[in-house]
Amino acid sequence: MMKYYIQIFGCQMNYSDAERFAAKLEELGYKKAADDKEADLIVLITCSVRKSAEDRVYGAINNYHKKKLYPNLKTIILSGCMALRPEVLKKENKADIFMDIKNLNSLLKILKQKNKPAKFGDYFSVKPRYESKFTAYVPIMTGCNNFCSYCIVPFVRGREESRPVEDIISEVKGLIRNGYKEIILLGQNVNSYSPKLGARSSKQKITDFPDLLEYISKLPGNFWLRFITSHPKDLSDKLIRVMAKNKSARGGSAFGGKICEQINLPAQSGDDQILRKMNRHYTVAHYKNLVKKLRKNIPGIAISTDVIVGFPTETKKQFENTIKLFKEIKFDMAYINKYSSREGTAAARLVDNISKAEKVKRAAALNEILKIGALESNRKFIGQTLEVLVEKRNRKGDWAGKARTYKVVKFKSSKNLVGKFVRVKITKAENFGLVGELTK
Repeated sequence: MMKYYIQIFGCQMNYSDAERFAAKLEELGYKKAADDKEADLIVLITCSVRKSAEDRVYGAINNYHKKKLYPNLKTIILSGCMALRPEVLKKENKADIFMDIKNLNSLLKILKQKNKPAKFGDYFSVKPRYESKFTAYVPIMTGCNNFCSYCIVPFVRGREESRPVEDIISEVKGLIRNGYKEIILLGQNVNSYSPKLGARSSKQKITDFPDLLEYISKLPGNFWLRFITSHPKDLSDKLIRVMAKNKSARGGSAFGGKICEQINLPAQSGDDQILRKMNRHYTVAHYKNLVKKLRKNIPGIAISTDVIVGFPTETKKQFENTIKLFKEIKFDMAYINKYSSREGTAAARLVDNISKAEKVKRAAALNEILKIGALESNRKFIGQTLEVLVEKRNRKGDWAGKARTYKVVKFKSSKNLVGKFVRVKITKAENFGLVGELTK
């Protein structure tokens, strides 16, 4: 029997893509390999957001061409964001197939014909092979219409395409029936979700993302509901009301409603001029006002962000504005990225005039501020009892899981609690996590 192995680079959307890829391969008779060395076919689900992610892909493919290490390997498939910009890899003849994930339903034909044109198929219709038995990623849309000047996603993922309401709800209901505890709705910009044009009509009268989120939150069952990612220009008062109303309804557990008190809201910069050059379509004042509304209406909400340091022409004064934003907002978490040029984007035409050393310095400065703010936020939980979804046992033998706020919580127990909701009384705060004791 032919065996497959999937290596994932990048975001949660890529994990969702990998689950659908695995399901399709098993439908075609493949079996999951224990590791990459016994695989006949290797799929790389790639990311093009940062150059470092692409460099890891190049390194992996070069390694897979060592026949002594991978004697069974016959086919390498490159999918994800890099699949539509494979110039370098094609010149070096590294991957056998460059495959758009949207053509997943044509995988058998593609495997037979290699890179000859294949008929388009709706990859959302492929039922995933979920890696986790308690957390599931559910894509509600793909693509992006925003064309941020630094981002390659609209060029490789295409324009926004929303998944039919009935398909999303059907997948979610199936997950609930099977006992899933955490459902994460995915999209490059979930806030711009709208029922797919031309799709069959929805009996649920869902017209936008807040409607969809509210409908799912009212489904019976004991589960958490999260979503990734929100664009600040599209985050509406309606969404905030839905989240606030859900929390007060306490429909999910003794600790709150099903929608978790957590949001990722990428700021990218704390300077208006840089935001304009990034083509982000909001101001720092607008961003701060959104955070104010979120914290006022949803007390205790955890807010994470994404930021780029060293964007072309970013002066030290402009970077200081990002420093000010971090000090004022006090984010619970931030994903700090050093700018790297993406060929084909608008920003690639700008002179990348910030040195690598300066980018590293700026990233480190933000990280220090982040640690101070995150620790301050985490200390507020000392003495509280939190609901935690247990994910794994760490190297030290402690159990680790996520609270509703997406904060990592560690505790000790002699029982295997993976995939279960437990109550943990917090005794210690760390920069990016909490430590506690299991309670009844």
